[in-house]
Amino acid sequence: MKYCLLAFTIIAAMLQPAWAQDRIYRCGNEYTNNAAQARERGCKLVEGGNVTIVEGTRPAAASGGAAPSAPKAASSPANAPRVAASDQRARDADARAILQDELRKAEARLAELRKEYNDGFPQRSALEMRNAQVYIERTAELKASVTRAEADVAGIKRELGRLGGN
Repeated sequence: MKYCLLAFTIIAAMLQPAWAQDRIYRCGNEYTNNAAQARERGCKLVEGGNVTIVEGTRPAAASGGAAPSAPKAASSPANAPRVAASDQRARDADARAILQDELRKAEARLAELRKEYNDGFPQRSALEMRNAQVYIERTAELKASVTRAEADVAGIKRELGRLGGN
């Protein structure tokens, strides 16, 4: 027992500097642990627990006198390669064709699932005739599949709407 207490005391003494935290001062929206700088600037001591500061990014300055709260249009980085208008139209056409193909497949899958679901009364198999729980579980899975397929179709239609095609 004496050795355990002695070992604990030695370990605690070694770790004590790690537990200590310098005094933190708040200078408006900035924080510092430099006491001399805090006195010069008239900062206030922060008390009542540990303080964690995560530095964020600074917002870009508004140009041209535009209101800073107005949302900006999405823009590419300054070093991004430029694409010719004809190339962009071709890319948009390809994207629209791919989405329309995906929409046809998703609608076909939805129609197939709805037919199998049969408004909540799918055709029972021989196993399901003997075990009602299997039928209930399959019906629930089919309903979830129909819901997912409807969401897929709606999502693809939204994407087509963003591209300007229906």
